[in-house]
Amino acid sequence: MLRKIFTVASVAVMALAFAGNGFSSDKVLKMSTTTSTLSSGLLDVLLPELEKDTGIKIKVIAKGTGAAIRDGQDGNVDVIFVHAKGRELKFVEEGYGTERYAVMHNDFVLIGPAADKAGVKATKSTADALKAIAAAGAQFISRGDDSGTHTKEQNLWKESGLAMGSETMTITKKGKNVDITFSRPENSAAWYTSIGQGMGKTITFADEKQAYTLSDRGTYIKYKYGKTPAIELDVLSEGDEALANPYGVIPVNPKKYAHVQYDMAMEFVNWITGPRGQKLIADYRLEGKQLFYPDAIK
Repeated sequence: MLRKIFTVASVAVMALAFAGNGFSSDKVLKMSTTTSTLSSGLLDVLLPELEKDTGIKIKVIAKGTGAAIRDGQDGNVDVIFVHAKGRELKFVEEGYGTERYAVMHNDFVLIGPAADKAGVKATKSTADALKAIAAAGAQFISRGDDSGTHTKEQNLWKESGLAMGSETMTITKKGKNVDITFSRPENSAAWYTSIGQGMGKTITFADEKQAYTLSDRGTYIKYKYGKTPAIELDVLSEGDEALANPYGVIPVNPKKYAHVQYDMAMEFVNWITGPRGQKLIADYRLEGKQLFYPDAIK
């Protein structure tokens, strides 16, 4: 009997200790984020440290930026962490998010086979690189998944000056069919393939086909230097201002959805944009290569 009383008392004391330190077991925040933050390995570093510092556990829902934003619009998550600034600002303007907080940036790179049939490496801009791919009829793989990378790719094709057409495709996400309409170069059926997949699968498929594709630099580095076997594709076009890739975090607006955990979302925002989170982002490297650069603290 005494042993039973002691056990109950011990459990009660432990529960109070955890509650007093803010490490209660119900501190779970739902976050929709892009597949590139997951595929790059960054979240594997950030989230355990977040939990150590704050007690917050993150339930990560990784998908394309468009789908992640829709999760926020539907009130299915507490916070979104994505990389399509124009769409993020619209999300806030329409009242779905409270404010966009700059977190970090890297950039996009145009990658392809070393043989470089289209002569991309000799071009001076991303627009010229894409025009060279189209002129050569060289194989190009698009994510085609309404992600931030897919949005950037469509914008780059438009900026190249090539005639554009539109296509509607049904893709499967979480067992559900979703129709997305997107832009692509006209008369490109023979060389442009849209696969409706995340960044990692797109890079792998492009590598198998020895094709060109657009990737965020972080995921490319992970697949080039951090996996065995490594992909063979090389960076052929980089450094253009048009390839900038900023990431932002946005709490879902509690005035829109009363059930969202806004206070906890702001605790996460303050951590990831504060000295601790920003240093972890700056220090994250793969094979000695920096993948992301902090934006909240310079």
